[in-house]
Amino acid sequence: MKILLDFLPILLFFGAYKLYDIYVATAVLMAATTLQMTLLYAIDGKLQTMHKITLALILGFGTLTLVLQDDRFIKWKPTVLYTAMALGLAFALWFLKKNFLKLLLGSQLSLPDAVWMRLNLAWIGYCIFMALLNAYVAASYSTEQWVNFKLWGYAFPLVFLLCQGIYMARHIQSEKSDV
Repeated sequence: MKILLDFLPILLFFGAYKLYDIYVATAVLMAATTLQMTLLYAIDGKLQTMHKITLALILGFGTLTLVLQDDRFIKWKPTVLYTAMALGLAFALWFLKKNFLKLLLGSQLSLPDAVWMRLNLAWIGYCIFMALLNAYVAASYSTEQWVNFKLWGYAFPLVFLLCQGIYMARHIQSEKSDV
């Protein structure tokens, strides 16, 4: 159910863009994300920080897109989000000496600290890569090509998460076998 909720806003955005234009699609994205967060709140009783940031950025950049009739705002939202994530993870790790991934998932997964460190670094690198990739596509290609990239570009996070799952499973299994 939650996986469907994760893809719902982007699928509705893509459909609205194909049927209408970027401005209708932006309004649909704003409404769908608000609905998504409402449902997540109803299911979990809370929203994670990342959900709150995502909602704020979509509503903020979406409003700017609609009010100013300038699609650059919605196209650059992912770059801002990924950059903020990379900076937040890096700042927490190197200045606060906290691994936010371990803080968020450590109660659910038992992994060695070195693995948590590599996962955190991988997330920082992934966020930088995605921020740069979105910036390149947003700046270099048409809005239609950017919208197509947003839909088909979901392969990047899926592959990244799959690789992380495989990596973590190796360490969870080896930890169990050591006991």
